[in-house]
Parts: sequence; structure tokens; C-alpha cells
Amino acid sequence: MREKVTMSWSGGKDASFALYRVLTGNEYEVVGLHTTFDKATRRVGLHGVDESLIEEQAKSIGLPLTKLYLESSEHHGNYERLMTDFYRRSARAGVKGVVFGDIFLEDLKQYREQLLRPSGLFPVFPLWGIDTRLLVEDFINSGFKAKICSANAGLFAESSIGAEIDRHFLDGLAEGIDPCGENGEFHTFVFDGPIFKDPLHVHAGAVEKHGYTYRRKNGDGTTENLERAFWFQDFSLLTVS
Repeated sequence: MREKVTMSWSGGKDASFALYRVLTGNEYEVVGLHTTFDKATRRVGLHGVDESLIEEQAKSIGLPLTKLYLESSEHHGNYERLMTDFYRRSARAGVKGVVFGDIFLEDLKQYREQLLRPSGLFPVFPLWGIDTRLLVEDFINSGFKAKICSANAGLFAESSIGAEIDRHFLDGLAEGIDPCGENGEFHTFVFDGPIFKDPLHVHAGAVEKHGYTYRRKNGDGTTENLERAFWFQDFSLLTVS
């Protein structure tokens, strides 16, 4: 019997490709998706994707979606409580593991493992350690389609937002930008691919710019406040008759 897992779902390319890898394998049974939304905006973190689009993705994939609402806070405590409570509930329901789309950020991997520990769930990282250029090319070759939904305004022009992830986009990336945006350079929304029964038809609305201040812990134990500005593309569903 395959062990039951839940998918950490952002709606982006890495989560989509990780889910694809698991669904096409024989080791795990994916019983659902779970997504964390900002409670006030009903959008996905730094992706900025509206709740309705995530719901439509889950519907097309054919998996139930658990929606977790996070109160805005400068501290990680709210997020950690939200996730550990969800993991404990999942474990009681017979889930054994959680699938993540992380690729190479070791500190993030360790953080996820730490949050899982109290529940006894194990992590699954289907994309871990894969070269990011090869990974995104495999994503494209597998038939997935994604658009840029948000990007670091210090690295990307406003005109880049909403662009489709293809070889033209990859070849135009500035030196130092990871092809998968694994360092947070950009985020994506997937609207078609082999995990979907039907493609999502989306309208690209206004592009907005928002600034964020966050605290980073350095390797020597000190902390510093950093400021970043991001572009956000407002996508909405189109009704297709």
C-alpha cells in the first residue's frame, strides 16, 4: 500500500512539477493539496495569486484543497503554529508525509523538517538537488505552461511581469538569477500541464508594486532588516463558453 501524502501547494511551477513527479511515481498516494493564504487579502504570500485561482487549479487537478489562513505578523510564530496544527490533524487522518517543491535551499529544507517533527510526518522533496536550468527545461518539455506572477523589482522590469516561462524567457535572464527563481527572484502561476484535466484561462490585469521589510538571520547569528520591492501581476479567471 502506498503511503498517503499531502502536497504543499503554491500554484507555481516547482510545486506543480513536484506534484507531477509524485503522481507519475508509484511510491505515494497524494490525498490533497494545502495552501496558505494571507487572511486579509486571500492571496498566496509572495506569489500574490488570488484564492479563486488556486481553487480552480485544485478543481482541474482533481484533488481536494485545504485552505489555511495566516494572520499577518512580523514573527514566524503564527505561521509555525498554523502549520504544526495542520500537520498534526493530517497525521491523525492517516497522512504520513508532506511533499515540497524545494530544490536547493538547505536552510529552508531544514526549517520544513523541523516543523514536521512534532507531528511525525516525513518530508518528500522530489526536485531536490536537480540542476535548476535542466529542471525548468524538463518542466517546459513535459507540457507545463506558467506565467510570472511576481518578481523582485530590483531584478526585473515591469514589462517582464506576466511573461510566460519559455526558453526565450530563460535565455534573457540576467547573470546570477536562478532559472527557477529558487532564491526568490520571481514566482510563477501554472495554468496548464499534464496534471490538469483542463487548462485555466486567465486574464492579466494590472501590475502593482509593493515594498516589504523583513528580518534576516545571518550565519554569525546577527540579524538585519532588509527591504525589497516586488512587482505583482493580478490574474483573474476568464469564463470560457
